[in-house]
Formats: sequence, structure tokens, C-alpha cells
Amino acid sequence: MILAEFAPAKINLFLSIINKREDGYHDIGTMFHTLNCGDLLFGEKDSTGKISISYNTPQEYSPEKDLVCRAAEKLKEKFMISSGVHFFLEKRLPLGAGLGGGSSDAAAALRLLNRLWGLRTSSEELEEIGASLGADVAFFVKGGAALATGIGNILTPQNTIESDCCIILATPKCTVPTADAYKDVIPAGSLPWQNFLKNTNPLDNLYNQFEETVLEKYPLINFLKQKLNNCGGNSLLSGSGSSVFSLFYSLENAVEAYEKVKNECRFLRITSFSPKTYS
Repeated sequence: MILAEFAPAKINLFLSIINKREDGYHDIGTMFHTLNCGDLLFGEKDSTGKISISYNTPQEYSPEKDLVCRAAEKLKEKFMISSGVHFFLEKRLPLGAGLGGGSSDAAAALRLLNRLWGLRTSSEELEEIGASLGADVAFFVKGGAALATGIGNILTPQNTIESDCCIILATPKCTVPTADAYKDVIPAGSLPWQNFLKNTNPLDNLYNQFEETVLEKYPLINFLKQKLNNCGGNSLLSGSGSSVFSLFYSLENAVEAYEKVKNECRFLRITSFSPKTYS
């Protein structure tokens, strides 16, 4: 029996760097929201007990380092499962794009194995396991919308956004190393985050502090953002980059913008906000 799980992309509707911690990480304030585009993960039992993975396209890392396999190892060890699994990952999201693809794939693996191995464990327990793999993994267990603080691991679920807007998700032909983005940013303190929490509509308050440094350092991203804005979009960098998302309230305008920027991108989709993937 082969099971499948969707691994959605996420965007950050708001992102502020609050302070730098003693451990070298940063406390942030952000709002995540998943989208109706992403990777697709398949899995079937392996009677030998092995955990393995294959892909639709060559990847830049070894299977042993894939978060999908690490998630499976965590679950297998915790519940003392004798069965193994072979995954097939249909990778659609680009790497180094600020869309959370690897973390979403890992969360999809946890959901898939919960069904495949008949664990019947709660989403809260899966989130706890996910958090041990990476700050974003816990969010992706359920997806939808959430406020996140700490290093992105303290989650407060929110109602998903019900909007008829189209979202262009665009990744230029460059990458932004996460460490590089954080190295240049100056913490803003808690005030921007506290002000955001007072607002009722996050779509009216789009903000990403990384734009202060990333857009200047990576002109391809800035060019793409401005081009989408010139097409009538409301555009913002997602995460620490390099992807930009742009809101359009007309499908016709979104399609026109898509055609105008397609030659600038290594990844480009017209999509929308998605609901939770796990209740």
C-alpha cells in the first residue's frame, strides 16, 4: 500500500527580528501561512526495516541527511517500530528559497507514517517530534496559519485567511543562505511585533525586516519584487529569502504579471492560501 502526503510551501506575512540570543540564535516574531502549492511525498512499508528515499530529480544532499529520513528514524525509535519505509519525494519547491520546503517534507513524513504504521498519535505529539528536527517542522505538522515566536518554535495557531486573492510565488535565480541573512540584520526589539499583534488584518500589514538588508545585497530579488509591484501586486520577501510573494485580487492581473516575470525566475506559481493539513 502506497500513501501520499502533500507538503505545502509557507510564506511569512510578517517577520521581525526581536533580539539576538546568547546561544547565537535570534528571537523572532512572525506569522506563517501555508499555500496550495508544494512537494508531494509518497511512502510504502519496507519489511526489511530499512528507511530509504528516492527523488524525481537529483538533490544536492545525501538521502541520509534528508529531514524526511531523519523524521522517520525519530518516529521509528520512539514507537519501537520494526517496519521500515521507502519514500519517494516529488520535489517541486526550490531549495534555498525561504519557503520551508525541507521542513514541510519532514512534517509530511510524520503525518504519513502516523497512518502507514498505524500509530494513531496526536498532532501535538507529532509537533513535539517535529520541533526536535527543526524550528519550522512543528508548524508544518498542521499548517494553516500561526504566529511564531522564540526561534520560530513557539506557535499560536490562528484562523486561516479566507481571501479570494491570487498569490504569485516567485523565486529568482539566486539563493540567500539563512546564516548570511541573519548576519547582516540588526534586531528591532519587540515594538514592531507588538504593534503587529494589535492589527486585525495581516494582509494590511505585510512586513519583513530582512528586506532592509537582503534586497540591497541581492539585486535580483529586489528587481523581481519591483517588477511584481509594477504589475499591480502587493509584494514581500518571504522568510530570509530568496522567494517573493505578491498578492493580486484579479486572476487576470496575476496571469499578466506571471507572464512578465517568468524569465526572471527559477520557480514560479500562481497559488492561494491553504487550510490546515492535519486537524
